[in-house]
Amino acid sequence: MSSQGPAVDKGMNTILVCQESYACGGSDEAAFECDECGSLQCAHCELELHRQDRMRNHDRVRIAPGHVPFCDSCKGDSSCSGRLRAVVRCQGCKINLCLDCQKRTHSGVNKRKHPLTPYPPAKAAQENSVTSGESEMEILKAKLEKVCSFLLVDEKEEMQVKDEEDFVNRLGCRPDELLKVVSIFGNTGEGKSHTLNHTFFLGREVFKTSPTQESCTVGVWAAMDPLHWVVVIDTEGLLGAGTNQGQRTRLLLKVLAISDVVIYRTHADRLHDDLFKFLGDASDAYLKHFTRELKATTTRCGLDVPLSTLGPAVIIFHETVHTKLLGSDKPSETAERLLQERFRKLGLFPEAFSSIQYRGTRTYNPPTDFSGLLRSLEQQLDNNTTRSPRSASVIYKALQALSERFSGEISDEHMTSNSFFPDEYFTCSSICLSCGSGCKRSMNHLKEGLDHEAKHRCRYSAQYDNRIYTCKACYEGGKEVIVVPKTTASSDSPWFGLAIYAWSGYVIECPNCAVIYRSRQYWYGNQDPVETVVRTEIQHIWPGSDGFLKDNNNAAQRLLDGVKYISQSVSELSVKPAKAVTSWLTDQIAPAYWKPNSLILKCYKCAEEFQPNDTKHHCRACGEGFCDACSSKTRPVPERGWGLAPVRVCDYLMVNMCLPVVELLDAALEEEGGTLIARKVGEAVQNTLGAVVGAIDIPLGLVKDAARPAYWVPDQDIHSCCECQREFTARLSIHHCRACGQGVCDDCSQERRPVPSRGWDHPVRICNGCKYTGTYMGKSLL
Repeated sequence: MSSQGPAVDKGMNTILVCQESYACGGSDEAAFECDECGSLQCAHCELELHRQDRMRNHDRVRIAPGHVPFCDSCKGDSSCSGRLRAVVRCQGCKINLCLDCQKRTHSGVNKRKHPLTPYPPAKAAQENSVTSGESEMEILKAKLEKVCSFLLVDEKEEMQVKDEEDFVNRLGCRPDELLKVVSIFGNTGEGKSHTLNHTFFLGREVFKTSPTQESCTVGVWAAMDPLHWVVVIDTEGLLGAGTNQGQRTRLLLKVLAISDVVIYRTHADRLHDDLFKFLGDASDAYLKHFTRELKATTTRCGLDVPLSTLGPAVIIFHETVHTKLLGSDKPSETAERLLQERFRKLGLFPEAFSSIQYRGTRTYNPPTDFSGLLRSLEQQLDNNTTRSPRSASVIYKALQALSERFSGEISDEHMTSNSFFPDEYFTCSSICLSCGSGCKRSMNHLKEGLDHEAKHRCRYSAQYDNRIYTCKACYEGGKEVIVVPKTTASSDSPWFGLAIYAWSGYVIECPNCAVIYRSRQYWYGNQDPVETVVRTEIQHIWPGSDGFLKDNNNAAQRLLDGVKYISQSVSELSVKPAKAVTSWLTDQIAPAYWKPNSLILKCYKCAEEFQPNDTKHHCRACGEGFCDACSSKTRPVPERGWGLAPVRVCDYLMVNMCLPVVELLDAALEEEGGTLIARKVGEAVQNTLGAVVGAIDIPLGLVKDAARPAYWVPDQDIHSCCECQREFTARLSIHHCRACGQGVCDDCSQERRPVPSRGWDHPVRICNGCKYTGTYMGKSLL
């Protein structure tokens, strides 16, 4: 009876399981084979086992399809000449056996019927593995040949990629491809670019490296890893020499904010406090300034990403030469535990990061081993529970939003701060002019319609008069109504109100309670309004704003406006009448030989056409119409009845005295008894009224600047209209908007509206800007 051999199951799949059961239950699929451990290991067991210092340099091989393991039975047998590859796997014993061990251990009755799964011949498996490995390597190298890095953001925080499409094209990926971002940080000269080149690109110099003392990376550079589908970002080193250090440091945090995995590269033999301080300060700044903006960006892009999942994972890659790695001398504590203890001792709590992992390597002889770093990166990239992959357009939008929000120059005084990322890097730079307190809102918050908000309470400054009055009676009734001192009450007419002001002083009027205070209401014993009818609040004065109370006492300007109105009325009847009325009156009193104004369209001498605002002059000798330049001469014209006094004549007649004497004498006799007398009387009256206007204009000019309200821009500082930008000339007069005090032309200030906040209760001139907005410096004009 022949002996029956063991059953061989040729249809069963050969699945290699972990033989360590160190970090798993022994049922996970094996991913590595360690020759020195003599076992197959899953990814978790391989990672935990080789954290130990004595096992860090073990030679491990990643298990590929068709891999044939060593025999488990003869691995400790000294009689065997070297370890042999297995030929079968016993599914009952769950071990791998070479041919000799299979015959020796499974020839008995009990194990003879165990199902066995044969392995392919070791030589053929190795040849297939080598062939497939070589072909994969050739494909990978071909892909990497096309990869090149590009400048994403320069050292001045300016984006160097035009738009999303340009970003996708430079990466060389599809627009709908889901990607993750890996960035690297560290001090200058630590080999960050070298690390990325050897970790992701098989040593190709995708990111520039240099043996010189100058930094080879300036700004932020990016490249695409086609194997892991990762956007790899290289950053400028910390502690480097150069200008704009504040902006460069702030740029690092923007990159960190859009990253999924952050590598902190250090080549120091011991971990310095700078590493922990950088990560701690970055965590605080991220939570305080960046989470809100990133959440808004993901919402705009249509992504539903919880706020708590926005923090990246951190891998501290520590390479030493002469010192042991972190935790190697304390087997009972993990490296991550020691990192957390170090953070706690420094008073830092990096809560923003989803995890902080330590990956060390000790380089006895170059080159550096980056395989451990790559395995840690692959584990983090495969984990989508905290950070989900997204398209390249979302990555670009997030970085662009942060660049637009947090931008601008940073003062050198902030560089003295003990923090890597002081709040001044990300908050509004406006300072209160009264108390010196800074605004605590984020940069560029005015674009969102948010006003400045100070960190501390303000103090009163007489220079800016930054008090606000609120009606005490309304406040006690549950309302807060702002009131301002004014020249007159809203119910008073302009002239009557000025008379009351001269007698009783300024007035405080509440919209609900009417007039609540007059400064000189009684002969004596007038109390301060703060003690009786109003409450006082001190407000901050931000650059570009103005005081609150001092601008409303405008009695002098009201009086000046009234006098000026009268002078203009007189002037319109004399020197500057309306053109139609002027022409009609002139024709009515003109001598018979004068050409009517309606028929004079151009100068009789130079033929220049008259414009609507041009003045037409009549030669007293010939009666034709001339411009001012062609009738600048004067001489007596007794022949026309003008006597011996010099009168205006044209330049032509000064040279050509061509009128017949008889005709002139006849005309003189005719005009002496006709309309010439009317013309003389008209000129006398006009000259007299002009003198009156001049007498009024002189004192008006003297008191104009003194009467100007404090918020008005002085005339000498106004060169052009603030609305249309036309330059002011002798013909283009300067007017002031009663709301904002800016200088405007007449065309840009046609609107008339009350401005109670400035003390103008009756309709006054306002510019087009205040007309359309209805507010100035955040205060209502109504």
